[in-house]
Amino acid sequence: MSKIETEVTTTSRKTISGIEYVGLSLVGLSLIGLFFGSNHIAGMFDAMVNKAFGIFNVFIFGKNIGAAIIVSVMTGRILERLGFTDALMRLFVPILKFIGINSAVVVPGVYNILGDVNAAGRIAGPVLIKAGATKDEQKIAIATMVQAPASFSIFMLGMLALSMAGISVFPVVIITLFLPLVLVPFILKFIWRDTKAITLDNLPRFTPTTPALPTIFNAAREGAELLFLLIIPAAVVIFAIIGALEYIGIWQYAQGFLNSVMGVLKIEPITGALTILVSNTLAMGTLVANLKEAAIAPALVLGSFVLANSGFPLQVPFGQIPAVWANVTDLNEKEAMQAAVVGVLIRLLTATLCAYLLTPLVS
Repeated sequence: MSKIETEVTTTSRKTISGIEYVGLSLVGLSLIGLFFGSNHIAGMFDAMVNKAFGIFNVFIFGKNIGAAIIVSVMTGRILERLGFTDALMRLFVPILKFIGINSAVVVPGVYNILGDVNAAGRIAGPVLIKAGATKDEQKIAIATMVQAPASFSIFMLGMLALSMAGISVFPVVIITLFLPLVLVPFILKFIWRDTKAITLDNLPRFTPTTPALPTIFNAAREGAELLFLLIIPAAVVIFAIIGALEYIGIWQYAQGFLNSVMGVLKIEPITGALTILVSNTLAMGTLVANLKEAAIAPALVLGSFVLANSGFPLQVPFGQIPAVWANVTDLNEKEAMQAAVVGVLIRLLTATLCAYLLTPLVS
């Protein structure tokens, strides 16, 4: 290292950065905590571990939710291999062409039903660019995508919950899952106005050519990766934080407020909170488990189903979508995030309206 580099490094280290002040504060608080209340620190850690361990009971040891996730991903990939995605595109492209918008905006939402939100972005983003979608149409595509489930397992578990609650599945799926793929672009066209229609010829085919057995086994591996590398770690983090907040007596008040809000929105409080904060799949799995033990009002089940089949939890619109879409489209992270937030707010409103208005017609 040269003398100049040494002097620059030494000078920069003499100045304490903001994060170092945070670190020094934590060191001080840790020493104070160890001296005056080491038992409380140990107790908080124990509460975090116990709360987080419940996730393993839910997904692996005590119930079949983990297996349901893997089987659901397998089912989605098999349907995709059998041309389901391309068939849906055949239905939606003419409709979107009629309303005067680039048909590629529906690609992420259609793909999202069978795939996942990350894959939808990586695959559909370049398709939008190839199809000549404007920046406004790319925003519409993101807002439309988050009207669909972020994993096929959410949809499968949700249908099971609807059936257990005595709700007619067919009209609910048509109204809450497929209709928004057309209705949301039509509404947002009046906000993001730089749109134009294209034909099906501008879009590629989405049916993979993978042989049958690799499709099944690769899908099973993908389901296991989704379970063990994404859902369980994310749930463990949130539940560990909740365990710490419970130990110090804060979470009870936050939970009470959240339950009140969910009640007004006609969404089952436990599954609503899980959807927004942790995992849609966990929310639908928990709803199915709770329905086996006690009856839940059909309106709450319907509202929870619609909300779960969306771009939540919060790390998706605020983290995953901006990170993925900024790399594969013309949008920057801020623009992608804004579009995702618009989409999840529309979905939250949709869940409430369906719970209040649709329940009497389908239950």
